Amino acid sequence: MFENKRILVAGGAGFVGTNLINRLLSLGADIRATLHEKPPAIEDDRIEYVTCDLMEKKDCRRVADRIDYVFMCAANTSGAGVMAKTPLVHVTPNILMNTLLLDAAYACGVKKFLFVSSNTVYPALDHPVKEDEMVPGDVFEKYYCVAWMKQFTEIMCRMYAEKIAKPMKTVVVRPANIYGPYDDFEWETSHVLPALMRKVIERHDPIEVWGDGNDIKDFIYIDDFIDGMLLAAEKIHTFEPVNIASGVPCSIKQALHAIIEADGYTDARISFDATKPTMIPKRLIDTSRAKQLLGFKAKTSISDGIRKTTHWYRQRRQSQQCAQACVP
Repeated sequence: MFENKRILVAGGAGFVGTNLINRLLSLGADIRATLHEKPPAIEDDRIEYVTCDLMEKKDCRRVADRIDYVFMCAANTSGAGVMAKTPLVHVTPNILMNTLLLDAAYACGVKKFLFVSSNTVYPALDHPVKEDEMVPGDVFEKYYCVAWMKQFTEIMCRMYAEKIAKPMKTVVVRPANIYGPYDDFEWETSHVLPALMRKVIERHDPIEVWGDGNDIKDFIYIDDFIDGMLLAAEKIHTFEPVNIASGVPCSIKQALHAIIEADGYTDARISFDATKPTMIPKRLIDTSRAKQLLGFKAKTSISDGIRKTTHWYRQRRQSQQCAQACVP
């Protein structure tokens, strides 16, 4: 499907975008990728990087021109602390980018548009959530702003796919909590796993954990997520959102102990701080639709994924420190 096709990766310097570009290069795609403030993580002559602002209509039209498939990976994101302090921070930028790039893709005759949504669109339920359980407006309170933004964009995707005379195929994937190489490890914007990995690698003593460590998440390794996303782009031809997840629950405590073991921090002390912002206490995700429609099943265990990511980040830090030391 992707060989010699013109593919736009919006968010080409981000976590998902960078890993997607790596995979698409191996599949022989002709890649255009957008950049905004961050430099690209991959330097390759086969990639056409375009510096632009996806909140500007003219820039969206420019990058969507002569494109076969769009992967909308660009997003304004952050961790629990920023979401708690400024819940509206993700609303306007993301609504503008999603709306304008959908409009540009349609105007330019794009064959298929894939949108990376979120598991925040679901209500707070104790069982593994299924795709049909998304109810507009019924969301976990702390996710209210970001979840409504994602839900609204999903509804727009459905409009383009079903509610107009000449529709454009759209695909919506709802990922679990993604982690892996090229993740965001900055304190202000990182999610829970990269934040904990950084604390372990920097040998914080004690390791401070926000909350009591008993929150249950579904973590999916980035390579598995890319597998699922590309299968969805290839095999879904009608509007049918799909969860891309591991289907395996994991507590924050379990994940932290896996990180400590992976990096050999044998005498680590842990301090839990229930006063710090946390998100939904339990999120389980049903993966049966992905298995049925796509033949998808995550391959990477949480222990293997954490080991790979922790090793990658340690190597990355050492390379950066060596480079800084060599600067006169």
